[in-house]
Amino acid sequence: MNGWILAATVDLGGGGAAALWGVATGPPARRLIAQNLTTSVVCPALLLLSQGYGRPAYVDLALLLALLGPVGTLVFARLLSDEPGRPSAWGLTWAAAGLGAAVVVALCVAGGPGRSMVKLLLIGTLLIGGNIVASRALSGGFRGVRGG
Repeated sequence: MNGWILAATVDLGGGGAAALWGVATGPPARRLIAQNLTTSVVCPALLLLSQGYGRPAYVDLALLLALLGPVGTLVFARLLSDEPGRPSAWGLTWAAAGLGAAVVVALCVAGGPGRSMVKLLLIGTLLIGGNIVASRALSGGFRGVRGG
């Protein structure tokens, strides 16, 4: 076991436990936040496992998850828009964004410049941006935007 695999294990253990608790307890809105957290935890873990095991296919899977995870959260947020009470998850959002940024920066430094760095930066942008947009939608939408 190397440091990359250990970091992925810690990431999946801590984030997975928090997501499992959120899914197992509480109202549908909290479960939706836990689903969004799952995406934000598993994607960096896949990047770390890719580096640890030397399997570039895991990066492609992380790219797909970073693209489709927030979209799924937005679909479910739209379906649950009539539910009372909108919990705020900004602490989790910024923690997940920080984790994603730290993993992408560490892997960019380890990998050096090239096509893989461009892919990592794209994954980081999609992951962090998608997580922020999805969390904003979960907490009540955007200011100044009115539903039709």
